[in-house]
Amino acid sequence: MAVAQAANEAKDGKRRSLRPRDAATLIVLDRSASPPRVLMGKRHAGHAFMPGKFVFPGGRVEPADGRMAAVADLHPEVEEKLNARVRRPSPKFARAIALAAVRETFEETGLVIGLAGSAPPKKPPPGAWARFAATGVSPALDGLDFIARAITPPGRPRRFDARFLSVDAGLIAERVDGVVHPEAELVDLVWVPLDKARELDLPQITRLALDDLSEALAHGFEKTRPRPFYRELRGKRLREAL
Repeated sequence: MAVAQAANEAKDGKRRSLRPRDAATLIVLDRSASPPRVLMGKRHAGHAFMPGKFVFPGGRVEPADGRMAAVADLHPEVEEKLNARVRRPSPKFARAIALAAVRETFEETGLVIGLAGSAPPKKPPPGAWARFAATGVSPALDGLDFIARAITPPGRPRRFDARFLSVDAGLIAERVDGVVHPEAELVDLVWVPLDKARELDLPQITRLALDDLSEALAHGFEKTRPRPFYRELRGKRLREAL
């Protein structure tokens, strides 16, 4: 019985480890150019996850993201959409998603998104957020929009419940050099015209997010619009609306 119980616990542990992790991605959009451009990063070829692919900066939500202060909150409609169809919706949850996108962008690209010249955040969490605060920039979330949500299909070795957000390049307040290099997670950064970005070597979900971004841009980023939600249920791929 003990052996069987241990086996069942191991199986349960494996199932728990494959539960999708909350994650956030940030699409930096330069609308000063014609046509508009998006920032894409090329992943290191040695990575087990999406090697050599062009992606938007992003990663999983960390506990520290819920403890970081911001000088401006999300637009109420954006917060509402981020909280749609989640287990424990709250303003804190939506803020953590948005702050994770800002932090991951800072860690992977050196770009500091926020407001410079204001009082720096007091007692930021150690690690990446402390380095962020040292630039003198405070996170500001009112300029972020929510583009799409996607859950990695079951059976994959890594699964994420990812939210794709966007921000205008005009909200880049600072840049830390030396973050992108041949041994980093992102080995190159490129600004690509939106109509040419699909020609890069992209994961399928990134390609879909570009389509969703184009649609949002065409409608002026109307805040009350439905947001696409991609997931797989019983082997069927779905595109639902939030």
